[in-house]
Amino acid sequence: MEKIKIGICGYGNLGRGVESEILKNSDMELIAVFSRRDSLAINSNAAVVHIDNMEEWKDKIDVLILCGGSANDLPIQGPQFAKIFNTVDSFDTHAKIPEYFKEVDEAAKLGGNVALISIGWDPGMFSLMRLYAGAILPRGETYTFWGKGVSQGHSDAIRRIEGVENAVQYTIPSQSAMEKAKNGEGAGLATRDKHARECYVVATEGADKERIEREIKEMPNYFADYDTTVHFITAEELKANHSGMPHGGNVIHIGRTGDNNSQVIEYKLQLDSNPEFTASVLIAYARAAYCLSQKGETGARTAFDIAPALLSPVDSETLRKELL
Repeated sequence: MEKIKIGICGYGNLGRGVESEILKNSDMELIAVFSRRDSLAINSNAAVVHIDNMEEWKDKIDVLILCGGSANDLPIQGPQFAKIFNTVDSFDTHAKIPEYFKEVDEAAKLGGNVALISIGWDPGMFSLMRLYAGAILPRGETYTFWGKGVSQGHSDAIRRIEGVENAVQYTIPSQSAMEKAKNGEGAGLATRDKHARECYVVATEGADKERIEREIKEMPNYFADYDTTVHFITAEELKANHSGMPHGGNVIHIGRTGDNNSQVIEYKLQLDSNPEFTASVLIAYARAAYCLSQKGETGARTAFDIAPALLSPVDSETLRKELL
């Protein structure tokens, strides 16, 4: 069987996670890693190519997995590269997904490609759980809690601030708010009631820490709606105490059927490695992008639009026999 040829754009935590996990998928092979850096030491036999030369690989890559950040990379790279390749990305700025979808959709159709956007666990897997729960139990409320864990997107957004050398951001759920949700008492919970954000920042020498803290706390779509604490620490402290990348969360739906029978749906993730799990989701959806492209489809899609069977390397007959 001919393998699906994969390219990776970006070689941070997520890009390395894709590289690592793709080796566990026998129907795929990693062809190239694209980076802005002139030299790059990777852990596989794939080619290392400067991002400016990507178009030369148009006919050598079946699906390009975009591993850049949502704050600055993907808004540009998503539409740009969807004109050239079938793509999958993990754009996670929820408020901007509709406009991002439109831009990528137009670019992918122009290039005759398929582009799957906002693929990961939230948005992505959690989005599906919210849709399923609300469709099955329309008389109800859905609550999403994230953490405690390291958010890649929020950490990346902090690192883009002038004067920040490195940073890690933890999302911390309110246990009391979660209990209220499970007990059907969550109506009226505000965004600020459900989560707090804790940031550990390494500032460059001489940087204005007050300005950095203010920019973090006032950042729209990331921190402005939350109680946010900023700690300035040394690079040594960050490496010693904050080098792991756990995460997870819960989607809880409290619904009612009949006269007033309570029905609870709960979906939970507990992750040792956020980037490796997100990479695994991206890889599964890269398989779906390839299948859709082979059928001649074009344009952008989200997790809502993809049939579950397209994610699996197993044929439909076996899926029906073993999993249904």
